[in-house]
Amino acid sequence: MHDKFLKLAISEAKKGLNEGGIPIGSVLVHNGKILGQGHNKRVQDSSVVLHGEMDALENAGRQPATIYKESVIYTTLSPCPMCSGAILLYGIPKVVVGENKTFLGAEAHLRANGVEVIVLNNEECMTMMTDFIEHSPELWNEDIGV
Repeated sequence: MHDKFLKLAISEAKKGLNEGGIPIGSVLVHNGKILGQGHNKRVQDSSVVLHGEMDALENAGRQPATIYKESVIYTTLSPCPMCSGAILLYGIPKVVVGENKTFLGAEAHLRANGVEVIVLNNEECMTMMTDFIEHSPELWNEDIGV
């Protein structure tokens, strides 16, 4: 099951890259149904908050708290503190991470607050981010606040 939704998150990340943005994608899933999907749009929309997870949540629209509490969010990269905060705020109990080698986000904070974090170390996710960081270090550093 993880493969299907991670592939969709990877597809979202590639959309972002093709749009001139940062290749991070995410998908919010409830009981096997996609509620929302998105990708990092900081560059495209000149946004300070539209990371992949935030875009997926935005595209899912308003949901009852009970829906979030039964959902899983898939992301191609370890969630940053901002995205982890949104995950905690809405009570999403599980995060499936494509990879955390190129960037280790706030996974410890998520775990400390009861969120199950599964890291797949997907080769395609790692290669995509490694290549991006190598070719666009200034954009990457801006995205992570360096």
